[in-house]
Amino acid sequence: MSQIPDAARAELAPNGHLRAALNYANTLLISTRGAEPTGVAPDLARELAKRAGASVEFIGYANAGLAADAAATGTWDVAFIGAEPQRAGEITFSPAYVEIEASYLVPPGSLLRQIADVDRDGIHIATAARAAYTLFLQRTLRHAALVEAEGLPGAFARFVEMKLDALAGLKPNLLADAGKLPGSRVLDGRFTAVQQSMGVPKPKTAAAAYLAAFVKEIAESGLLRDLIARHRVEGLSIVR
Repeated sequence: MSQIPDAARAELAPNGHLRAALNYANTLLISTRGAEPTGVAPDLARELAKRAGASVEFIGYANAGLAADAAATGTWDVAFIGAEPQRAGEITFSPAYVEIEASYLVPPGSLLRQIADVDRDGIHIATAARAAYTLFLQRTLRHAALVEAEGLPGAFARFVEMKLDALAGLKPNLLADAGKLPGSRVLDGRFTAVQQSMGVPKPKTAAAAYLAAFVKEIAESGLLRDLIARHRVEGLSIVR
């Protein structure tokens, strides 16, 4: 167990209290919500608090965008969200510790067979507003149009109700949604892999340096692997 330098401790857990921001939309990292949430990310926050000799408070957000918005307000000390360039203005991200593949779900009878088939004129893609993979698609799509909805259930509902051409999302979630729509398919491959990081508000440089070391340690020690196994999460790949 690496010791937290005093400067990093003061930035991560002011007055002996660590406030951890969680993205409730990421059900792979957050298993249950509430004052005492469960999952890989909450357990990592508890580990950080333990090393700092601090108590921990969880602050949940409906999506990662809302958590990122709060960075400038001093509401939280560390956040567990996807690292995206649009969020880096106010947040210093650690190296990624896990990544999750993102792909498309297509409806029954769809002629779309490959990831590359989706970015064409006239194609409409349902997606969750402000999700990391949505931000990626906003930057990279050249022809297809995004139809954004609030949260994963909202995106799936819009996909079905509006008879859209594809639903963008994290693969584990898409596979679950495919079970609700007989004949639908998740396309092979990925259009991106969403990298999950820990972030601190700028300019907390000592805390950021410690988180980089922490990420390396939890991967090499097996702690991260054990947490993923304990919570029986499928679809998370450890970033080495």
